[in-house]
Amino acid sequence: GSLVKASQQLNVTQSTVTARLKSLEEELGQSLINRQKSGATVTAAGERLRRYAGTIADLWRQARQETALPDAMSSVCNIGCHPDLWANLGERLFETIRQNYPQVALSVWHGREEETTRWLDGGLTDISLTYWPNANQMQVSSALVTDKLVLVTTEQDEQEKSKTDYVFVEAGEDFGKQHAATFADANATRISFGNAQLGLEHILKHGGSAYLPKRIVEPYLERKQLFLSLRSPVFERNAFIVINKSATKNWPWFENVIAGLSSLTKA
Repeated sequence: GSLVKASQQLNVTQSTVTARLKSLEEELGQSLINRQKSGATVTAAGERLRRYAGTIADLWRQARQETALPDAMSSVCNIGCHPDLWANLGERLFETIRQNYPQVALSVWHGREEETTRWLDGGLTDISLTYWPNANQMQVSSALVTDKLVLVTTEQDEQEKSKTDYVFVEAGEDFGKQHAATFADANATRISFGNAQLGLEHILKHGGSAYLPKRIVEPYLERKQLFLSLRSPVFERNAFIVINKSATKNWPWFENVIAGLSSLTKA
C-alpha cells in the first residue's frame, strides 16, 4: 500500500524501489502498481504476477543453496510433506535417505495440500507426501497409506465425544462432512486446530479428546498417556506420494527407498 514503507522494509531508498518497479513493468509490458495520493494498489496484472513471484524467489534461493553444495553431493532431494504425514512417514523417508545415501543432500518443506502441490509443480520439491493426489503428466501419484482417524482421550473413562474439552482437528473435506453427519447433534467445539500435531500437543498439555491419526498416537496409547475411545466411529483418510519424474529419473537409489517405505506402510 505504500512505496515508502516498501523502501523502508527493503532498506533501500524510495527512488530505488520506483526504479526497480519501472524496470519490471517495462520488461513485462504491464503496469503492476496504481500510484495514487491515497497509496499504491496492485493492478490485475500485478496480482497475476504475485502468484509466481514467491515461487521465483524460492527457486532462486534454492538454486543458490544447491550450487553451493560440496562436490561430494551427487544430487539434491527436496521433500514436500503435509505436517500430518511427517510422523512415521516423512521422517522415515528422510532418515532412510540420510543414513543410506550420504551423497544426497536433503531439504524438507512442510505445508498443506495447496502448498505442496504448488511446490511440486514449480520444481521446488521433487517428492510430495500429501492427502491430495493431484498429478500432472510429468508426475506419478501412488497410494501411500490409509490413515485411521480414531478418537483418543486423556482420561481412561472418558467416552463421550460431546464433552466440552473435545478438540476438533481438521482432517480434510471428507472427514469434515462425515464428522458433521455423525455428530449432527453435538455442540460446536470451542477449540480447533488445522493439523494433527498441534491438536495432539494441546490435549497432552491441557487434557481432552480429539480425532487423530492412529499412526501418530500409537506411542502415546502404548504409554497410556492417551486412551482409545472404543465406542466412537473410526474415519479414514487416504495419503499419497507424488513424484516429479524428471527429477527422480536420474536417481538409481530412489526405487529402493520408495519400495522400503511402501513395505513399512503395509506392515
